Amino acid sequence: MTELPDMCCKGEAARLFPVLSENSKEGRTLSIFLACLENVSPFGRALLGGLGVKVGARGRIDTFTEVEFKKSPGDKNNRPDGLIIVKTGKNVWTALVEAKVGNANLTNDQIESYLTLAKANNIDAVITLSNQFTPLPTHHPLSISAQLTRKVDLFHWSWGHVITQAQLLRDQEEVEDREQLILLNELQRFLLHSSSGVKEFDQLSPAWSDLCSAVAAGSRIGVRDPKCQEVVGGWHQALDRMTSMLSRQIGEHVKVAMAAGETHDPVKRLKGALADLSGASCLKSDINIPDAAAKVQISADLQKRVLTFQMRLRAPGDRQSTKARLRWLLNQLGDADPNELHIRLAWPGSSPATQYTLAALREDPTLASSDRPEMAPHAFDVLLVRELGARFAQPRNFVTELLNAATHFYNNVAFYLVAWQARPGKIAGEKREPASVSTEGLRDQVEQEALQRTG
Repeated sequence: MTELPDMCCKGEAARLFPVLSENSKEGRTLSIFLACLENVSPFGRALLGGLGVKVGARGRIDTFTEVEFKKSPGDKNNRPDGLIIVKTGKNVWTALVEAKVGNANLTNDQIESYLTLAKANNIDAVITLSNQFTPLPTHHPLSISAQLTRKVDLFHWSWGHVITQAQLLRDQEEVEDREQLILLNELQRFLLHSSSGVKEFDQLSPAWSDLCSAVAAGSRIGVRDPKCQEVVGGWHQALDRMTSMLSRQIGEHVKVAMAAGETHDPVKRLKGALADLSGASCLKSDINIPDAAAKVQISADLQKRVLTFQMRLRAPGDRQSTKARLRWLLNQLGDADPNELHIRLAWPGSSPATQYTLAALREDPTLASSDRPEMAPHAFDVLLVRELGARFAQPRNFVTELLNAATHFYNNVAFYLVAWQARPGKIAGEKREPASVSTEGLRDQVEQEALQRTG
């Protein structure tokens, strides 16, 4: 039987089959999750490894629910939902857990009080779980004072992230133990059922419609407008939901690409998105798909009400004409549905790019070189351009269209494209075999060259 640590005065070991009241949906869901985290070794290693906590082959994970602590500053009824203890040799790592399900969101007051509780009891971290999406465990949905996280780390797992990790472990056959695999399957099945209180992000806030209307009326977007920050937060959650969905569909971990410094600084990421929104009425992001020919660039233009997915490929350098280079690309897209797909050609120097529909170029590839017969493009952009009209401004429909477009673009473009790579040079016929040269011969050759230089 697992014993409670000395810092605790009360608590229960996390149960796979918790005996709780019907109203305790939150406690039931967390207990089942923590029990699987403890008993499905690859699952625990994957999730905790994402926090930088290594659980070796001899490491042990213990989990508890409804834990009360001997030291409870402030509110004596301060009781987090769970506790995780990782023991690896002599090293011990601990974390408080706070979980929300359904429409319940995390609050600053509660999380700040748990950070204070963790510090008082020498606990290393606080982990939150909710239906709020974040791209990385180090990015938190709440803005918390840096003073509270100096000695206690703060992490966040969305329930969608938990489901995705379970799916990837199954798809990649990382769970070899039969009983553990059954537990993981049942956990995923449970979390995907409505009774668990877990739900995927499916709509933006009403601020999205308000901002779209303001842009249509010609209003300027201010970076300090609370609605703008709310819209950017929703956009990031929608992207995280999209990458989770693609990860499950593909069986590989699709990630949001971030600029230098954004991984450890979510505020920097927020400021970058706000600058794009205020400057060009546009939201942008890139995602990385394992083994794809290039990153996928995504943009939502609030002024045009257009959603765009695109990939850029360097034109093949071993083909000289526009026709030959374009044929190389068109051959890769031979099975793609041309609906909504466009090809943009990037030309050398200051020549502006030109763009045509995939259908038009299939019918007549010479269109691409008709006005520039002496030039050849150095790169191609393959774009999915989806004009949404009124659906763009509708919070739920926009997320639906984003998810549908992501799947469509992957199936019709990203899956087929292969980046061009130069081949190594050939060995000339007369150089296929190295000449047999003696040491004496080399010495004579050097002496002759020296005499020529001095004579």
